[in-house]
Amino acid sequence: MATAESPATVEGPVPGGRIKSSSPRPIPVIGVVTEDEDAQGASKPMDLNRVIRLLEETKKVDLKEKQLLSVKKLVQYYQNGFPLRDIAQIFKILNLCAGKIKNWPSFIEPIQDIVKLCGLPFLKKKVSDEITYAEDTANSIALLGDLMKIPSSELRIQICKCIVDFYHAEPPKKHIPGYQQANSTYKIQMAEVGGLAETMVQSLALLKNQLVEKLWVLKVLQHLSTSEVNCTLMMKAQAASSICAHLNDPDPSGQLLFRSSEILWNLLEKSSKEEIIQQLSNLECLLALKEVFNHLFIRGFSHYDRQLRNDILVITTIIAQNAEAPMIESGFTRDLILFTTFNEVKSQDPLVKGLKLSNSYEDFELKKLLFNIIVILSKDLPTVQLLIGGRLVLALFTYLKRPEKHKISDWSPAQYEELQLHAIATLSSVAPLVIEEYMLCQGNARVLAFLEWCETEDSFFSHGNSFHGTGGRGNKFAHMRYTLRLLRAMVYLGDATVNQDLCEKRAIQQLIGIFKNTISKCNDKEEAIVLEIQSDILLTLTGLCENNVSRKEIFGTEGVDLILHVLKTDPKKFQSGLGYNVLLFSTLDSIWCCVLACYSSEDYFLEKEGIFLLLDLLALNQKKFCNLILGIMVEFCDNPKTTAHVNAWRGKKDQTAASLLIKLWRKEEKELGVKRDKCGIIIDTKKPLFTSFQEEQKIVPLPANCPSLAVMDVAENIRAKIYAVLGKLDFENLPGLSTEDFVTLCIIHRYLDFKVGEIWNEICEEIKLEKLKPVTADKNILEVITTASENIGKMVASLQREMIENQARQDVQNEQKVYAKIQVTHKQRELANKSWENFLARTSNAKTLKKAKRLQEKAIESSRYRERLPNTIFHQTDIKGLNTTVPSGRVVTVASTPPQLVGGPLADTDIALKRLPIRGGALQRVKAVKIVAEPQKSVPT
Repeated sequence: MATAESPATVEGPVPGGRIKSSSPRPIPVIGVVTEDEDAQGASKPMDLNRVIRLLEETKKVDLKEKQLLSVKKLVQYYQNGFPLRDIAQIFKILNLCAGKIKNWPSFIEPIQDIVKLCGLPFLKKKVSDEITYAEDTANSIALLGDLMKIPSSELRIQICKCIVDFYHAEPPKKHIPGYQQANSTYKIQMAEVGGLAETMVQSLALLKNQLVEKLWVLKVLQHLSTSEVNCTLMMKAQAASSICAHLNDPDPSGQLLFRSSEILWNLLEKSSKEEIIQQLSNLECLLALKEVFNHLFIRGFSHYDRQLRNDILVITTIIAQNAEAPMIESGFTRDLILFTTFNEVKSQDPLVKGLKLSNSYEDFELKKLLFNIIVILSKDLPTVQLLIGGRLVLALFTYLKRPEKHKISDWSPAQYEELQLHAIATLSSVAPLVIEEYMLCQGNARVLAFLEWCETEDSFFSHGNSFHGTGGRGNKFAHMRYTLRLLRAMVYLGDATVNQDLCEKRAIQQLIGIFKNTISKCNDKEEAIVLEIQSDILLTLTGLCENNVSRKEIFGTEGVDLILHVLKTDPKKFQSGLGYNVLLFSTLDSIWCCVLACYSSEDYFLEKEGIFLLLDLLALNQKKFCNLILGIMVEFCDNPKTTAHVNAWRGKKDQTAASLLIKLWRKEEKELGVKRDKCGIIIDTKKPLFTSFQEEQKIVPLPANCPSLAVMDVAENIRAKIYAVLGKLDFENLPGLSTEDFVTLCIIHRYLDFKVGEIWNEICEEIKLEKLKPVTADKNILEVITTASENIGKMVASLQREMIENQARQDVQNEQKVYAKIQVTHKQRELANKSWENFLARTSNAKTLKKAKRLQEKAIESSRYRERLPNTIFHQTDIKGLNTTVPSGRVVTVASTPPQLVGGPLADTDIALKRLPIRGGALQRVKAVKIVAEPQKSVPT
């Protein structure tokens, strides 16, 4: 560290607070000058311009001693730090001194002294000095990097110490009145502005065989690389390649490798990662990395060596992501595969002879890093042959087995579990590239046997501490997840040998059984991992059963039950983010590949109301599912039993399937920007299906094998599928449609005609763009076709308007009926009110009651039949003296005609036995007349 005191000056306190100097000549020090002393002339400020003029003179002979003396005075004067306002002049003096070193090497010492003082904090008189002198300071600090060109070991080391002191600055030992220390990060910021990092990188080229100076420069770059600005400057100076190429240079201390790796790490993190990788992706750098890694792997035994080895491997892993990196050419790939497999597969290679990994944390991390880099290297196809030669698949399969009890392992149980999961994940990436090796190792049998162990209930405690073990603590779900990923990767290769071998080993039945078990074992904590397992099972079954009817029959009703179980999931869970969306996609895919085209499975699916569940999902109106569900519906409608199920379905508010499909059509057209009026009627009869995207895109002549916009439109939206489903349901007999639905249905019905016309219009436009003139016959045919297509559009638009008008008339008629009903209701209400008013009047006014009674009697009398037949008996029906206007009772017993003589339906009832006497006043109930039984007459026999 640079000290704040000059070694040439020794000071001690004397009475009165003065500082006495042991120097032969008293030189004023800025740290002890007071205002009183300045006024008395006890000290004078340093005349820097005089020093500059003295150094610039070259004609006088005896200048050397004077110049050296003036510089030494300057050093002693500013021994507590340089003020910011003097920085520019001081560094000009420094630059002038540097120019004299070639002739007078004795100037090196004062330059070192000045550089040493630069390590002290700068001083500012005003707060604004840091901003005012920022440019001068930045340019001055940048000069330190240029001084590295001076071939002086001591000077170079002093410059490096000075720069390191920027990051470990110590406050001055003495307080200087009138000045305060600049911000501790001020020098660091000025170094960034001045581009010091770039010149320090360039100085490395001057220090090829000078280890001490190189280590000091690397230490400086290590400090500078903590800043993003400096890392960018170092990147421009090709720091990564120049440092990496010399990683393997001799260095007994080991600092070179440590500091170089630290700088490379900082460059990768704080600058353009792609650019640094590109700089390191050359043969020279990779050979250096290989030699260093091999040396540390074989001969590194200390904790520090192992950590450094792992850091080098991580840097190599990042470089390996660049496909252009010569990993194979450098031999690094071969060595990495060897180091990955030597513990599991015996090798006679001298590199690993007698070598063994311990269960230390660093070696454990090394094993995981090797698995990781193998996955990255396997993306380069030429690596495949090296993977086969290194027997990597066999080595990885040693982890895919049941844990053996009482077996001594090199790893702890938690470590082995993590390595096991990592190995299976690595197999998922590597095995599909080496199918022959996979089959030679009996891969399918090993995978299915391991899956069988994953289902068992034996005593196994999973630690679940690693990334790969997430969600599998205390169970085997993590093992099952990665094993199923491996199986899915192999199935989706579409290799007939692999898939046939799996089916012969009853993989379909085993996977269905695993799915059933996961349903019963699922709980909230493990829900996410169980959903992932179920999705992988369905995708694997999809790959096995696709285009193979016999395997679909093996899938059978048990598989259909699994599908129905998923389809019955609560729709709210699809938004939970746990993986239900992925599971549903897998399920829909499995319907397509495992159920369709197998008539027994289709019938069972329909029997269990599977179509209802699909339509319920479609009614959720989630765009990501609609396309796939409609595609399944199109295929299902080929089954004649499907139509009845579709027509029988009812959604919310008694919505039918046809109404739902038409609603989806309208929504799709709205999103596509198809031109329709507010009633849904066609506006442009020439282009009734045109979307806003098609209108924005200009028609460009295309080759015959390239689909045009009109053709691509069929695949890019759901309109074609809705047309196909409704067409198979019969356009004429669709239940539950409104007028709006019928208006839209007119367009759907003519979708194919419109699409054909749209394609012919494209053909005509392309002919015009290519400036071709068709022959007369072809021209006439084109005109007829385009006219016919436009006429169809006009006809449909006319039919739509007619439907709208009919509906409007029907609405008017219905409205009139409603109004008529309302009028009748009001009239009845008025009559009831009037009757009630009359009743109140009769009951509250006797005259009104009598008048009403007379009118009633008069009406009764006038209604009677005037002519009477001879010999007839007239019975009086009204009750005299009754002062009411309410009609009398309906039952009247006439005294002149006993019931036993008349008989009839009431002769044997209680009503017939009651007499109603005709008296003045109201009717009165009397006791029933007792009838004496008459003597029975004997009937002659």
